[in-house]
Amino acid sequence: MSGASPQECEPVTTNGTIAVTNLHGQIDGLAVRLSRAGAGEKPGASSAVAQGAGLIDLLNLRGHILARVADYERAAELAEGLVRVAPEDGTALLARARTRATLHRFAEAVADLGEAGRRGVDEATLDAERAVVLQALGCYADAMALIRKSADRQSDFTTLGALAVLQAERREVTEADRLFGEARRHYRGTSPFPLAQLDFRRGVMWHREGDLGAARSCYEAARRRVPDYAPAQGHLAEVELLRGDPQAAVALLRPLTWASDDPEYSGHLAAALDACDRFHEANQWRERAAAGYAELVLRHPEAYADHAADFWLTVGADVERGLELALQNLAFRQTARAHALFQRAVLAQNRIPQAAP
Repeated sequence: MSGASPQECEPVTTNGTIAVTNLHGQIDGLAVRLSRAGAGEKPGASSAVAQGAGLIDLLNLRGHILARVADYERAAELAEGLVRVAPEDGTALLARARTRATLHRFAEAVADLGEAGRRGVDEATLDAERAVVLQALGCYADAMALIRKSADRQSDFTTLGALAVLQAERREVTEADRLFGEARRHYRGTSPFPLAQLDFRRGVMWHREGDLGAARSCYEAARRRVPDYAPAQGHLAEVELLRGDPQAAVALLRPLTWASDDPEYSGHLAAALDACDRFHEANQWRERAAAGYAELVLRHPEAYADHAADFWLTVGADVERGLELALQNLAFRQTARAHALFQRAVLAQNRIPQAAP
């Protein structure tokens, strides 16, 4: 792995396990305060909107760290309610834009960002949010321009981290790795979450490039920072399976299937159990993943069609369904990865023997 590895520059942060406990407490405390304020505070009051937006952001963070779809859905529901009671408040619109972007409802998110700007939200904040959407849609040059435009209003860590992730998406690996290292060196906070997320995204880059050793190092760094970080643990399990250790993958994945409601981990566990020749148990987890994806694709097709397509093309063993979902995903966004997924599905379909007439 080129550049500085995560172990070479270790900022001191809050213990990751304590930080997750505190996150639970913050969410519960804000929820209680908002519920009590609802009876005596005028709907749409700025303090209630600010607290509601804060709760939404915390739920989205916990949804990512612990891989909880239910947290994303709760955040989205709260955001809709916030805009209903304060339709002209820019903070409420910004909160809803973030939840919509999280669930890949990008056109609606962009509309909310535009309206939030008309309601007084500062341009730098909006540019940062628009850059996230543009990157997700594969509009890398436009995303780069917005990140650089808002750089003077953001911390060095935030700007460098955003640029690192963008360059990783563009497959500019050498530059991305340099920026990941620079971002770590500029971190001045005490929360472990931003650093764990940075290490995770660095690992995803190396994973995609096929450097499993570098990916493993980054995922392990993210888990040292936040031991409960589900995406890092799940991706580490994928690396272990690719490295030929399905037993290690099973050990990493099993606790995730208990703690997370994301069917991705059930699907990966089924694949790992197959590799261990534990076929009966693998089938049980395969069925559980299939049921989970069926529900999620109905509720949030933009966010989960690609994951579901990948499941059906691999451990789910239903190429027709995988092709249908890959095409649906391609309709949502014309990114390189969406095209690659669709091409995989087409190739898999072409390999299916045709029945004799």
